Amino acid sequence: MTIVTTFLWFDHGAEEAAEFYTGLIPGSEITEIARNPDGSAFVVSLVLAGHTISLLNGGPDHPLSEAASLQVLVDTQAEVDRLWDALTADGGKPGPCGWLVDRYGLSWQIVPTELPELMSGERAAAVGDALRAMSKIDIQVLRDAHDQP
Repeated sequence: MTIVTTFLWFDHGAEEAAEFYTGLIPGSEITEIARNPDGSAFVVSLVLAGHTISLLNGGPDHPLSEAASLQVLVDTQAEVDRLWDALTADGGKPGPCGWLVDRYGLSWQIVPTELPELMSGERAAAVGDALRAMSKIDIQVLRDAHDQP
């Protein structure tokens, strides 16, 4: 059997981040914590809405970057807003086109599930232009760009 897991290197705070992420994303849980002899977390394994992730407290040698991100697909603007607000709070930073960096330095993209449909067809360029002009995604603005003649 082959299993693919996302493995992320944190300077420190992996257990705190895992608790935050699993409390934020429905259907998520911490599945295992491997601890150092002093009791601090070394590797924290978790499942975020079915996606297996391991967080390593590995020190500052390999910082997180925007070169990799977690994408969360959601059905409603309310869920976009809830996740965006929670992930940008307490030191997080908004980015373009639905991307953000949370307080731990992890990059995320919060995306409405209807975005691929809105980005297809003859109105894709207009939707893309609207998307590039926003930080947090506004589904109605994308719908309006898609529906304009």
